[in-house]
Amino acid sequence: METLSRQQTAKSYDYASDPYRWDNVDGWRRYRVLRPFRGIYWDIRRRLPYYWSDWVDGLNYRTMVATIRITFVNLLPALAFQLDMRRNTEGFFGINEALFSSALAAVVFSLLSAQPLTVVGITGLISLFNYTVYDITKAQGMVDQYPQIIAWVAIWAAVTHWITAIFNLCDYMRYITDYSSEAFGMYVGIIYMIKGVEELVAQFYEDAGQITGGYLSIVIALCYWASVYALENIGKTKMFTPWVRKVLADFAYPIATVWWTGFSHIPGRITEANLMRIPRTRAFYPAVDRPGPGPWLIDFWNLEIAWIFISLPMGILLTLLFYYDHNVSSITAQAKQFPLTKPAGFHWDFFLLGCTCFAAGIIGVPLPNGLVPQAPVHTDSCTVYEEVVIDRKEKVGDSEENVVPTKVVRAVEVKEQRVSHFLMALAFCGLMTGPLLDVLHTMPRALFAGVFFMVGWASIEGNQMTSNLMYLFREHVFNQQADPRTRLSKRRILWHDLTRWFGVAASVAISQTIGAIGFPVIIIALIPLRWIILTRLFSVEELSTLDAPTANADIILASFGGQPERPEIVLAEKRQKNCNAGQESPKSIAGGFSGSGDDHTPGNTASTQERSDEQFGDRNPGQVMSKRSLVARGGGVASNEMLGHE
Repeated sequence: METLSRQQTAKSYDYASDPYRWDNVDGWRRYRVLRPFRGIYWDIRRRLPYYWSDWVDGLNYRTMVATIRITFVNLLPALAFQLDMRRNTEGFFGINEALFSSALAAVVFSLLSAQPLTVVGITGLISLFNYTVYDITKAQGMVDQYPQIIAWVAIWAAVTHWITAIFNLCDYMRYITDYSSEAFGMYVGIIYMIKGVEELVAQFYEDAGQITGGYLSIVIALCYWASVYALENIGKTKMFTPWVRKVLADFAYPIATVWWTGFSHIPGRITEANLMRIPRTRAFYPAVDRPGPGPWLIDFWNLEIAWIFISLPMGILLTLLFYYDHNVSSITAQAKQFPLTKPAGFHWDFFLLGCTCFAAGIIGVPLPNGLVPQAPVHTDSCTVYEEVVIDRKEKVGDSEENVVPTKVVRAVEVKEQRVSHFLMALAFCGLMTGPLLDVLHTMPRALFAGVFFMVGWASIEGNQMTSNLMYLFREHVFNQQADPRTRLSKRRILWHDLTRWFGVAASVAISQTIGAIGFPVIIIALIPLRWIILTRLFSVEELSTLDAPTANADIILASFGGQPERPEIVLAEKRQKNCNAGQESPKSIAGGFSGSGDDHTPGNTASTQERSDEQFGDRNPGQVMSKRSLVARGGGVASNEMLGHE
């Protein structure tokens, strides 16, 4: 097999002319399903020359920080989801199941994946899926066969994962836009917030819970959430020095976890409240004895044929969920805001995810996949940021000028490596030992309600739907003139977002019923809604302002076969031709029912990304770069809004 030169870095590699394309072939060759393994082949071929550098590039300080940060960010939600599954499956899933699943995924993806920065673990959605299947089996009087049924769901999911990867179907992720991905992020955030409330409610009645312990749990959960939030966002402030901000932001989760765990052990009224804690379990053993030849192997062959095939549609639904969830996680972990240079590989990684599904299913642990809210955290931890002080001149009166120091944070480079992911796998294996399981037992369960709140709120606060909602309620005089939304009618923005708010509400509603396993269908349905229906209801300008492709980085698009044509642009061009031919009126060229309002201003059809670059670039004429430079090399100090501007 011909390989790329080891000296050929991604910076010099021309992704635009990558050989993996479909728009330059004719006949049967243009059909993806007729050319199996092509996506997997090119994913491996692109990434293989960088395998050795993936390990060498991990020998630095950023890797150490990333290892600690991502271990806590992965561990705490995994334990929180385990508590949720334990409560809803009558104890079938325990601590070691969560640790084993996370370790399995980390070993496989750190050693073999084409995208080692994408962290794979237990999500709240697989927790929801697992106990919904449990409710179905319980309603059918088959609860004693639940281990075998969930194993077959995983086996069928593995098969459909392999089919999807082999026949190049991951390419269709290039059609995902912010319209559906932001709706999915909002849904995940709301579900996590609900789970946090459920965990706190359980403190009052579960395991002989007490009123005092329940109220103290609420205090600890909210304080933990506030602590992590404050520490993670301190990097955006101007407090302290750059290295102090960097350390506090990098280690927000460890600091808050140690502090509030210690707080729960203060002698006196606090210890007398009898807070519920992480349950103890045997080292390297599952929570309950399983049917089968060994402690970890499920006897999946002992199941009625009818139920084996009943598991098939559930496996397909799980594949739909992972197809969207895992691939969106990989996209956001390699977003354009991070200066990545090494190529991506979605087909090969989805094939690997099928392998972990199969292994996790037959050993009876939750199936791991990409972590959406936490996806960019690992990449952010591996990113080297630079803080620079810019002297901005502001006029005072007619002639005087004040010089205002302004902090600018820029992403310089990303330490793209496999070491932190692999070390995290070793850490999870170590946590399954007796002494460290005793350490985990000291943690109050209220802490994990705070984890739910933190992860959920992070997904809601930075969501585009939240931003648009705030824009609609904000008094118009306080809107920035550079904001491209000012060119649109607020009524049109409202109608655009109402369609996906309906999708989010429907997904949340069905998740509270026994039909919760069907929620991936609603989220997936937003994709054709955006590409087929919305292109006829909204103009090119409106859609280019309110929406953009989720996969926008060259390294990602190379694995997807390139950027597809936007349907609204194709439709506008078609209408233009019809207008020139005298078949359509000029008013319809704008597309859809563009409407107008008092706050609508005509504008061009530049893309959201182009306008964003104009809006947030260093364009202020009064700014002069100061000789002072605060070069703070650290991760966890910048958000999307901070990259390249204050």
